[in-house]
Order: sequence, then C-alpha cells, then structure tokens
Amino acid sequence: MTEYTVFPNAPITEALLDIRAELASEVNIERLDSFHELIKERFPEKKQRISTAVGFRLSSEGTTITLPSSGGPDGFFFRSPRENKIVQARLDGFTFNKLKPYEDWNKFSSEARSLWDFYLKQFNPKKIIRIALRYINRIEVPLPIKDFSEYILTNPEVAPKLSQSVSHFFMQIALPNPGIQASAMITQTMEPPTENQILPLIFDIDVFKEKIYIDNKEEIWGDFENLHVFKNEIFFNSITDKTKELFK
Repeated sequence: MTEYTVFPNAPITEALLDIRAELASEVNIERLDSFHELIKERFPEKKQRISTAVGFRLSSEGTTITLPSSGGPDGFFFRSPRENKIVQARLDGFTFNKLKPYEDWNKFSSEARSLWDFYLKQFNPKKIIRIALRYINRIEVPLPIKDFSEYILTNPEVAPKLSQSVSHFFMQIALPNPGIQASAMITQTMEPPTENQILPLIFDIDVFKEKIYIDNKEEIWGDFENLHVFKNEIFFNSITDKTKELFK
C-alpha cells in the first residue's frame, strides 16, 4: 500500500464519515433525542435537523421555477464547539463531521467508530445501505498563476481560440472504482480571490459504497479503510509538487 505524506498544514476544511441506515419504524424523532444523553459531555450543543426537499413547477411563461420546501425534523446535530466536531443522529443514519484542524485518519475514524457504536446500540438499525467519506479541501493558491495545472491536474480546459482568463468555474466528475465496488464524486470550484492575492481552489472528494450490511455490520470498517485509500489516490494523484509545498 502506498504511504502518503501527512502535511502539517493540510488543506482539509471538513471531513465527514457517513453511514446510511434503515431503522425500525418505532424509532422516531423523540427517541433519537435520547442519543444526546450518551454524548452530552463531549457534545453539549443540540440543534434539531429539518429535512429539505426541492420541487419544480412550470410558470405561465413556460420557465421552470424551483420550489424549495422543508419537511419535518429528521434528526439532530450535536456539536462540540471547542473541538469543532459535529455528530448527526438521523432517522436515516449517522454522520460524524470534523472541521479544521483535521489531525489524521486514525484519530478521525476511531472517534467516528466509537460514536457510531453508541448509535448502533441505541437504535439497532435493521441494515446499513450506504457508507461514505467526504473530504472538502481549500487550496490557497498565490496569485498570479498562468494555468490551473500548475497546482491541480484535473482542471477546466478552455478552447484555445477563446480567452484563457477564467473568472469562475464549477466542475463535477464521477469516477467508478470497480476493484472495491465504490464510486467517487469529485467537485472542483473556486472562490473569489482574497485581498492579499490568494485564490482559494475547492477540491471536494466524496467517495462512497452502496452495499447492504445486515448481519455483517462490522464489515463497514474494512470498507471504510478501502474508501480512505481511494480518496487518497484521488487527492495525491491530482495535485502537483508545487501544491504540496503549500501544505508544509
């Protein structure tokens, strides 16, 4: 297995470990609230999570109008403001969010696993249907630059006869990994330049595996290890040596 560098100034602004599960029908929002008692000392802040859905309709002129709507509560956010961590306990699963600073995979996955064990024992999901890791990176590139490829190897390419000045871009690529029966959704975009001439490039890597786990729920942790390797392959094969210097 390839060993990758752990950077002292990693660009990770948020890491998420997500487990989608199917709970028994008797588990409701009130019962989900009981999860807080198990973690209250570490995650004192609580906020109800409201599900959202987006609908569409045609206007009289024939244009499409987006109709955002909110459903009912579907879970809770439990937050540790001192440590920049959030636990989500939902009717459809569990998520552990770690905001910057991110330390390393072993600490992150170990804490996520201990918190998931509370969820597992408290609600006993009938089955797990999907697992995912998501890493949102903010790469601060000093201006000026001639080409995005100086820093990131998968980038928007403008036709040669057009202006090569790009004021904004949003790009999304789906990559399958048949070897581990997983997929990745890679999203790249940019934020406006800062006053001190820094261009923030957003490199968002979401790797996931859709699989039914019923009597083999412990298998998810081996699969999470594979997803983490997949995520690292995408990240380290997408950046240049010049980019790595920014993280030292």
